[in-house]
Formats: sequence, C-alpha cells, structure tokens
Amino acid sequence: MPITLEQPTGARLLTPDHEELAVPVTLRYSSADPLAVHFVFPVWISLDDEEVTWTFARTLLEEGLGAPSGLGTVHVRPCGPVQTAVEFRAREGVAVILFDTSALHRFLVRSFEVTEPGAEPVEPALDQGLAAMLDGV
Repeated sequence: MPITLEQPTGARLLTPDHEELAVPVTLRYSSADPLAVHFVFPVWISLDDEEVTWTFARTLLEEGLGAPSGLGTVHVRPCGPVQTAVEFRAREGVAVILFDTSALHRFLVRSFEVTEPGAEPVEPALDQGLAAMLDGV
C-alpha cells in the first residue's frame, strides 16, 4: 500500500511589484510516485480558480537546495542563507515562490525515510524491457 506524506507550509509569492504575498502550500510525496514531489497551491492563487499542483523530480528539489538547478518549467535555487526560490514557468508567465529552506529540507528527509534515494522501484515494464535486452547480449 502506498505511503503519502503531506506537509503544509507557508511560502511567499514574489509579485511583479517586488512585494511578497503569503501563500499556503502543501508539499506532497507518495511512494506510489517515488521519483516525484508535488507542490499543491490553493484555488485563489490560480488564474482559472482551480487548485494547482506542480509535479517535478524529487532530485531537482534536493539539488536546488544547494545550487541552482532545473531546466524547463521548474527551477530551484538557494536564495540567501535561509530561503529557497522555486520558479514555476508556464506560457502565462513565471511565478517565483520563496520557501524556508529548512521546511523543504525537512520534507525531503521525511520522503527519504519512505523511499531512500536511489532505491526507487523501476517500473515493471521498463524492468522487463531491460531484462529482454540483456538476454539478447
């Protein structure tokens, strides 16, 4: 049975006017999707009045706590000694959210207790495909 962790946390959305708007975010990890983390934002922050969930690699979050990381739609980077900036890029624009690094670190440690890094199960179909390739060698 999959294990799901949820960690509510506060964050700060940087506005175009360089102001910071407090935003509640739920950090989610599930052993059913062991390579990913999910950041869930409330309805009122979205452009279409629906809850918004951004899903990206757990390793991206881990790497971004120590150095700028990311390609494509999600970028994570340290922002001063105690904050981490997560940039979410969509065709509508870029949202920069500041998190306390300690909250993100605590979330990662909890996820590592569920599924150790590097021990994520390989999809059965991929595993079978690799086995078939190795049989032909």
